[in-house]
Amino acid sequence: SINGASDMTAPFGGFKMSGNGREWGDFAFHEFLEVKAVMGYAPKQAANRGCQLHETHGPRRSAGGRFHDRAGKSATPLVRKTPMMDPHFQALLEAQAKAAEGQTPPPLDALPPDMVRAGYRMQRQATDQNPPKDVETRDLKVAGAAGEIPARLYTPAGAAATTGGLVYFHGGGFVIGDLESHDGHCRRLAALAGVRVLSVDYRLAPENPFPASHDDALAATRWAFDHAAEIGFDPARIAVGGDSAGGNLAASVASDLKADPKRRIAFQLLLYPGIWPDEETASRKALDGPLLTKQAIAWFDKCLAAMGHPQAHRAMLGKVDCAGLPPALVVTAGFDPLKDEGRDHAERLRAAGVVVEHVEYPSLIHDFYIMADVSPAVGEAVKATAASLKAALA
Repeated sequence: SINGASDMTAPFGGFKMSGNGREWGDFAFHEFLEVKAVMGYAPKQAANRGCQLHETHGPRRSAGGRFHDRAGKSATPLVRKTPMMDPHFQALLEAQAKAAEGQTPPPLDALPPDMVRAGYRMQRQATDQNPPKDVETRDLKVAGAAGEIPARLYTPAGAAATTGGLVYFHGGGFVIGDLESHDGHCRRLAALAGVRVLSVDYRLAPENPFPASHDDALAATRWAFDHAAEIGFDPARIAVGGDSAGGNLAASVASDLKADPKRRIAFQLLLYPGIWPDEETASRKALDGPLLTKQAIAWFDKCLAAMGHPQAHRAMLGKVDCAGLPPALVVTAGFDPLKDEGRDHAERLRAAGVVVEHVEYPSLIHDFYIMADVSPAVGEAVKATAASLKAALA
């Protein structure tokens, strides 16, 4: 529970804590809905503004390796222009800013991590209330590095006894996020890709600093291979995936297991991954949010405490050896501080001979996959992402 908090706005999308610490910023959300109604953006318009640009590397590379739109027409000039933010996300951010007027949020270090986690969970759930209902879920325990940890298995309707499987790690800077914050997202991936999804609730920092999260992710993936028959996974069609920090975990696990002959990862699903490069990228320098602020990134880094650790290379993936890694889809968002490191990681994979597809949604923001109710553009992105996952595990 979260008690005794004064009004404030956290740096994770305008979550507003009321005096009793239990209220999602209703004013911001309701005003956002009003702004959407006044602006009158139709779903088709939003989908067009959220149009994906993609680049396929390796054997499937398109001519010249240029960005292309979904129709296959050259879209290189679009990359040169300043993109417009999706109008629905813009309306949400403006409403949140208005709701936060006159408030001075305390620094994250001054808040108990559980309070920030609760706020993040409630805020994300408030913008993702319509996930598929025809997905069966089962909560279970899987192996972690220091004992069993919670997980949730998602089985799409009509699934065969054995399907491809995705071991999924939620985002949240290794500090926040859980099974509930990403429940709708995992339901959509399972339903649209037609594969089972195992969402892993790895240990979080700062209570469990590095390498606890990475050790848990590795142990849970090994467990999925070793118990594939029990959870309906085809061991020859197991992917790892995650968003933001979860994308880091997925990429790290793929690297850790690439020499394991008994556990061959089939695919990497890396959604706006945090690669934690050795040098600060231009997008990290230029962008202070939206949602993922410089303060939040610094807090995550401090909590994780990977810097200087003998195994820091497992989290700071800027120089990871990409040779021999499985095929990958790397998704980035135009209004995201992490976009450059995701793009650079895709390029390193390509240079190492890995089949990789890089898709950028220039009008979208960090965390968009778990904010499906905000804009129709999210639904379009999820469909394309799930189609890639489905094809990879066919």
